[in-house]
Amino acid sequence: MAKKVGSRAESIGIASLKAEIVWLCVPDAAISGVAKSLADRGAWKGKIALHSSGALTSNVLLPLRCNGAAVASLHPLMTFVKGSRASLAGVPFAIEGDAAGVRAARKIVRDLAGHPFSIGKRDKAAYHAWGTFLSPLLTALLAASERVAAAAHVPAKEARRRMLPIVAQTVANYIGMGAERGFSGPMVRGDVDVVQKHLRALRVVPEAREVYVALARAAVKYLPGKNRAGMRKALRQRIARL
Repeated sequence: MAKKVGSRAESIGIASLKAEIVWLCVPDAAISGVAKSLADRGAWKGKIALHSSGALTSNVLLPLRCNGAAVASLHPLMTFVKGSRASLAGVPFAIEGDAAGVRAARKIVRDLAGHPFSIGKRDKAAYHAWGTFLSPLLTALLAASERVAAAAHVPAKEARRRMLPIVAQTVANYIGMGAERGFSGPMVRGDVDVVQKHLRALRVVPEAREVYVALARAAVKYLPGKNRAGMRKALRQRIARL
């Protein structure tokens, strides 16, 4: 990976830390330990220390701050998986921390063609949960939908191909018109009988049925639809049976 960006990898024990900005791109659980390991190595006064955790604040870099560094966190609202290289152009970055650290982070983001925005320390956990809804849990929803497709005797590979048009159009509708106008299906119509048929069919995939009920309850609460009372009653009955 280091070679791909024109650099080289070195162990933390022998790495030379001469840069003015040190950006810790390690798993969340390792940030505190790495900060402690680096705190006594070299002069930190006047330097900038950053990390990329979406859930943790810049306070986790306290050992470096105590040794003179200005610290900040910057997190791209983007997904990164092996085998796919996401562009950072246009990507929002949540930033918080010391004034000097925030200034440096904002410049980095602008140089990457991203969009920096401020996030409060107390808001980072909710911010990261939001991001989890947008990608990992969305992927989990799509994976659950493959199991539902299998219940309809549609193989997973074929299901992925067939679902692409409706998924793409749903996202386009949401982006272009918002959630309320982009919402469709039996819950908009208040068709309780159809929802009950869905829930009976989903008995063979109980985990997917739990997801269906949870999302249906959210839809009844947050989105427009007829016969809300009947829909709530049907979903409550299913929850009791689950």
